[in-house]
Amino acid sequence: MAEDGVIHVPETKEKMHFLVFFRDLRLLFKMDALGSEILRIAFPATLALVADPVASLIDTTFIGHLGTVEIAAVGVSIAILNQALRITVSPLVSMTTSFVAEEDAIARLAKEVQKKNNEIPKVKAEDVIAADTMEKGSPATESEYKEVKEDNAIQTNSKVQNVDSTTKPMVNQAITREKRHIPSASTSLVMGLVVGILQTIFLISLAKPLLKIMGVRSESPMLEPAISYLRIRSLGIPAMLLYLAMQGVFRGFKDTTTPLYAIVAGDLANVILDPILIFVCRMGVSGAAVAHVLSQYLILVILLCKLMQQVYIIPPSYKSMQFSRFLKNGFYLLGRVIVATSCATLATSLAARLGSTPMAAFQICLQVWMTSSLLAFGLAGGGQAIIACALAEKDYQKAASAASRVLQMAFVLSLGLALVVGLGLQYGSVVFTRDKHVLRIITIAIPFVAATQPINNLAFAFDGLYYGASDFLYSTYSMVIAVILSIASLLLLAKSNGFAGIWLALSIFMSLRVFAGVLRIGTGTGPWRFLRSL
Repeated sequence: MAEDGVIHVPETKEKMHFLVFFRDLRLLFKMDALGSEILRIAFPATLALVADPVASLIDTTFIGHLGTVEIAAVGVSIAILNQALRITVSPLVSMTTSFVAEEDAIARLAKEVQKKNNEIPKVKAEDVIAADTMEKGSPATESEYKEVKEDNAIQTNSKVQNVDSTTKPMVNQAITREKRHIPSASTSLVMGLVVGILQTIFLISLAKPLLKIMGVRSESPMLEPAISYLRIRSLGIPAMLLYLAMQGVFRGFKDTTTPLYAIVAGDLANVILDPILIFVCRMGVSGAAVAHVLSQYLILVILLCKLMQQVYIIPPSYKSMQFSRFLKNGFYLLGRVIVATSCATLATSLAARLGSTPMAAFQICLQVWMTSSLLAFGLAGGGQAIIACALAEKDYQKAASAASRVLQMAFVLSLGLALVVGLGLQYGSVVFTRDKHVLRIITIAIPFVAATQPINNLAFAFDGLYYGASDFLYSTYSMVIAVILSIASLLLLAKSNGFAGIWLALSIFMSLRVFAGVLRIGTGTGPWRFLRSL
């Protein structure tokens, strides 16, 4: 890996390699080593993603018992918090996972080589001559020395192979237990803390103006509870960004189980504290905010204790930090998040202009559309960590196999999701609303929401592959182009086809993202050049 953090691969012949998407297709439903490794990382990551929305839903249920004004106020405050966090969380976690996986793989290789060199004795020519002299009782001749040297070399190679086969598992275990210096881990924690403090100051000081921008006027009864909730929740942002940075570190270590336990513990604490602080202590929405903040710091403490057992949090020197690399790639990912958000925001705005009934239907379908893609995020995270490690180790065969397997798994998974989502919205929409007009409009979106599941899952899987190969620049540029074309289609189709046109434009948006991924990896360009030699 070069000093700038870019993975260099050998130049190869120019040729297309679209067949990478069908690589090892016969192994898709077999639990071989690679498939098991992907699922071992992806399954806990997916559960962690699901745990927080479930806890938030329970949180909302408690607040809903306070009254309509309170639930509306909290809803506006959460919208502001989500928007503020969205632009920092994704870049921070994605970069941390890739950079830590690369550094950890390189460190492991170096330590393993060092262990072998220390454990295997070196045989010197003088020792061979001395042994031969003692055995024969006379100085060895040149021909005898050569013969003994050849025999000794054969025996030594045999011993080396035996030592390697017997000690390699023990070496790997020792390396795993050792604390190590991972510069990207320390850098990520520093950046998470700094950004978290800045966001907290920003939201607390500008809470009232931000709420006014969101439409909460000075005379509105929602203003006071919204300000209270927003300011208290903002105190938990440093903890949230820190534990998300740590989550990225653990993902880089291919450990998604530890973050899952910490998140579940925090969410359970939130659910337990909610009724106590809201109703028993009569703190209202402030109690809900305090419960949420305490749960964030609990997650932080758990993950920090676990991480300190594996990594030296304080780096050996300031020069070892990776600030320039984080800032450079973070800028790309920040732009990517902003443009992607703008497309969804425009779609929501266009739906709102159609009236309250179409907007209600759009919001329900959009939440289902995005929530059903959480499983793809888990697979993408697994692929990201494995590819980053494989490329750092120059194991291009494994990197190619991991890329194809993640895409294949995402596609097969999405076929089942398409059926579940389609039937679920058709027969289960009454769970969200009983308004006949809203239900009728939902049926218009069902074909789009269900049929685009394979496209959505592939798009998110490609994101994980980009990040695993540190292909941040292309992922940003391709997203910008896709958004520009999608915004144009949104404006045209919404005007001509209304509600259905909005969903058709969103389908085009996700399709363009998949096309960009197929083009990049299928042609083997950028960091994917290694595919041309396989």
